[in-house]
Amino acid sequence: MSVDDLTATGRTPGVARAVAGVDGGARRTAWLIGAAAMVLALLGSWIPSLWGDEAASVLSAQRSLPSLFRMLGHVDAVHGTYYLGLHFWVDVFGTSPFAVRFPSAIAVGLGAVAVVRLAERLAGPRTALFAGIVYCLLPRVTYMGEETRAYAFDAAIASWLLVLLIDLVGGRGSRIRWIAYGALLTLGIYTFLYLGLFVVVHAIVLLSARASRSTWRRWAASTGAALIVATPVLVLSVLERSQVAFLATRNTTGFEALTVGLWFTSWWIALPAWALIAVAAAAWIRKGLRTPRASGPSLELTVFAWLFVPGVLLLLSTAIVADFSGRYLSMSAPAAALALGIGIDRLARRRVGFGVAALALVLALCLPTYLAQRTPYAKNQSDWAEISATVGAHARAGQAVVFDDSTRPSRRPRLAYRTYPDGFRGLADVTLKVPFDRAPTWHDETLTVPQAVAAGRFAGHSTVWLIELATPGHVDTYGRSSLEADGYSVVTSYRTHRAVIVELIHGRSSS
Repeated sequence: MSVDDLTATGRTPGVARAVAGVDGGARRTAWLIGAAAMVLALLGSWIPSLWGDEAASVLSAQRSLPSLFRMLGHVDAVHGTYYLGLHFWVDVFGTSPFAVRFPSAIAVGLGAVAVVRLAERLAGPRTALFAGIVYCLLPRVTYMGEETRAYAFDAAIASWLLVLLIDLVGGRGSRIRWIAYGALLTLGIYTFLYLGLFVVVHAIVLLSARASRSTWRRWAASTGAALIVATPVLVLSVLERSQVAFLATRNTTGFEALTVGLWFTSWWIALPAWALIAVAAAAWIRKGLRTPRASGPSLELTVFAWLFVPGVLLLLSTAIVADFSGRYLSMSAPAAALALGIGIDRLARRRVGFGVAALALVLALCLPTYLAQRTPYAKNQSDWAEISATVGAHARAGQAVVFDDSTRPSRRPRLAYRTYPDGFRGLADVTLKVPFDRAPTWHDETLTVPQAVAAGRFAGHSTVWLIELATPGHVDTYGRSSLEADGYSVVTSYRTHRAVIVELIHGRSSS
């Protein structure tokens, strides 16, 4: 109950001041946990090499605004709002891994604040504390907090939308707050299209709260306005739907992908996590059977609707188009933390030690994953930082470089050049056809090695560095035969985690 509520019901100013002190303490706790979540996301965030999705973000953000808007007319319109914000960020702070991942850490901190405030408002400070602490180390959260993508923002927006909605349902329904709700929903849909699914979650919350007709009317007006304003991104997403066609070839909806991959990463975390979620669900069911229905949404109903409804709707949509990826449900990661917080609190009600032990177990199991996420190859095994460092240590200005372009754009070694350019200073990119900032897509357009040879691109370059994609069982040989036919011979090579860097010299026999 707020101070305004106390005043309206005739409570004394002394009581109001006491409650204000409690509210103030809860807010301070929320912001302290938010700060901790941000710091944990930031720590070591510069260590993992950037990877394909992050390269799409960084390269898109580096484009001029006219170039960015032209690109969004062809691809990635659903990410356009995030790219636009990142464009202004990198103008100020640059494109180092730490700099471009910093906004996501901030978003994780803001999401943590909302998680604590929501739990405190609907359940109490102990549940809020448990949920907030879990959110800080939940694997999906710590991963998206060190990634140059919009997922941390999606989760934060989803969280604050529910905080706003609970305020509105609780009688704080001023016109400004309804406008803020509609504006935040619009921003959410522009940041991540599937946040529009939260309209269904919010309708469930309103039903459970027995919202008044006037509240329903205002909610419908705000939601309708948001959907109308978001129409351009909805239309563009349909026109550019071929971008996610690759999901049809991947197993994104298997049992392990849904029970482990969404938020927990490993079975070691998933098993106790689902056990705690089951504890929360069982306690909620028992409470519903024993007590009359309350006027207002319960935290449990809000959390379980948030946790399951968007995922179920996305899974159902796969019958029409393959559009499901576990990463899309990052927006429900706060609900997972809240569900765990509820489960831990239910154990603590039996005996405080049980709750503390459960919390300690969850954190202990999450810690190895957190540390593993902050290792050099943690992002999809990408080793672009290592490639750049290796080339920089051995290549010399005026020499040429050729990149393996035989794989899909997001895995091409040439992205090491775009994301870690220092190691390639002074080298000639002889197969470049159209640089990314003038291309209709986010990446460079290139010539094949034979095309570059025919165009005379290698003239004057006696040394060529060829960077081939490599896995433990396979090394590409992209362009090597063409270079050898043109008179180049391999003299040495260097192996990185996922590449082989080959030095070729014109007119010299292989050693």
